[in-house]
Parts: sequence; structure tokens; C-alpha cells
Amino acid sequence: MISDGFLSFDDSSTDFLKKPIMEENMPWDVNRAIQHLRTHVLPESKAKCATYTREAIGAGGIRLMNTRYAKDYDSPLKASGFREVPSTGPFRAGDVAIIQPVTGHPAGYMCMFDGSIWISDFKQLRGLYPGPAYRNEKPSYKIYRHP
Repeated sequence: MISDGFLSFDDSSTDFLKKPIMEENMPWDVNRAIQHLRTHVLPESKAKCATYTREAIGAGGIRLMNTRYAKDYDSPLKASGFREVPSTGPFRAGDVAIIQPVTGHPAGYMCMFDGSIWISDFKQLRGLYPGPAYRNEKPSYKIYRHP
């Protein structure tokens, strides 16, 4: 039985056992992911960066295991076939950034490059870092790309 991205066992004695679904060769349609991102973008941030980015990745054909914080999406991305690439660029459409937390933003940040700008729940018109706190502190980040 599949429920919320997890494989559950029918035997009631093992209901507590849940194993994440991780397919080895998942299809990836970067154009569908970017189209989803662009059509669902908000005029300003609503603090839903990971949700919007994860949903765009899902629209592109890859279902990521959910995490509590944006800063923790490294493992689900790697498990789904994304590979870390140099953080200095050049960036490609579909690249995903995981940015570590800054003061006042303990969840960190997650966004995707659409080929021109970085987008999460809003368009980041000032570059990779989404707001003043990030631009001032310049926390570390990693870039992931699906082959």
C-alpha cells in the first residue's frame, strides 16, 4: 500500500514500519519542473520555499521525500539522482540550491534556477540569496543537478 510517498505494510503488526519510496532511475523533465515553478510563483515570499521547489521537482517527474526544513533536502535530492555540482556555476535550468540558515531563518532555504533567475515561492530578482539577511550573512550553500 502506498500512502503519502511511503510504502506501508498491510500486516497490522508491522504498520509502524514505513520505508521511503526511492526509485533508482526516475524520469526527469526539467521543462515541466520549470513550467510548474513559473506558473505557481507568488508576488512575494510566503515562507514556502521548500514546498514550492519540491512540488516543481515533482511536476518534473521526481517525488522527493519530504523533510521538515529546507536546509535538509540534500539527502532526498541525492537519493533521487541529483548530484552536487560546483557552487560557482555556471548554473543550468533545473539546478536546485540548498542554502544554510541565517539569523532569524533557522529552516534555511531551497530554490531552483529557471535558466535566468532563482525561484522558490517567489522570483528572486537579486540573485541566489533570497533576502537581506541571506545577502548580508552569505551562508554556505550547495547546488544540485539532475543528469
